[in-house]
Parts: sequence; structure tokens; C-alpha cells
Amino acid sequence: MKLDAYDRKILAALQRNGRLSNVELAEEIGLSASPCLRRVRMLEEAGVIRGYQANLDRDEVGLGLTVFVGVKVERHNEERAEAFYAAVTALPEVVSAFLVSGESDFLLQVVVPDLRAYDRFVSAHLLKLPGVSDIRSNFAIHTVKAPGALPLGHLPL
Repeated sequence: MKLDAYDRKILAALQRNGRLSNVELAEEIGLSASPCLRRVRMLEEAGVIRGYQANLDRDEVGLGLTVFVGVKVERHNEERAEAFYAAVTALPEVVSAFLVSGESDFLLQVVVPDLRAYDRFVSAHLLKLPGVSDIRSNFAIHTVKAPGALPLGHLPL
């Protein structure tokens, strides 16, 4: 989907505040309400906007430990990869997972209450994932920049 300047304004505004009403959004980007709503619905239907969610403070909800886990898997094949993807997707503690190049095959971001919970998670889940041959844990000490808005200013018109 090719995004124009209004689409980018809509996306930027919704990334800043996903709770904007359509009237507020239309006013902010300089469109009337009806065309603005049509554009938002088009962006949703095209999958550009995948959903809306609250951004929670991990410490305040009792999930104070973030671990970046590099996972190596044994022989790569489609069947094993699909099994791994399904297993990782089913684990709520894994908040993001990436197929990567380099030392690991996958990089997982795991969020748990504390070190004891992570130890249980590794034993009960990570080490039992299909094809896992090695895991390397990197513990987040301090968040310098949390995931946020995508840099839409770099998109071509």
C-alpha cells in the first residue's frame, strides 16, 4: 500500500495517542471527519494498523525482568521452523521474537516477574522448544529507550 502525506499524518498521530476520537484525529491532520475515518478504516483493513493497545509499565504490573534470549536451533528445516514458531508464539512471556542472522538463530524478548520466574521459564519452556540446541540470556539492566512509534518521516511520498 502506498501511503500519502495524510496517511502518514494519521499513523503518526495514532502512534502518539491511539485513543484520539475520529473528530480529534481529523482536526489534528487537517481533514474532515468522514474522509479521515475512511482512511483509518482503509489502513486497518490493509493491515498497516494492526490494532490498538495500552502501553503498560512493566514494573508497575509486576513484570520487572526483561531478558533478551539468543536461541540456536539444530538443523534448519521448514517443519522444525514451523514447530518452533508455533511454540514461541504460544508463550505469553515471549513478547517479541525474531529470526536473526549472526551468533543466534532467533532473538526472543522475554518478560517475567523476576530471576526465579525466568529460571522456571527456561526449564519448563525454553529448553523444551523444538530443535533448541543452545540459549544465551542477556538481562536488561535499565531501559534507555522503550519500543515506541515507528520513524515514519523516512517513508517516501
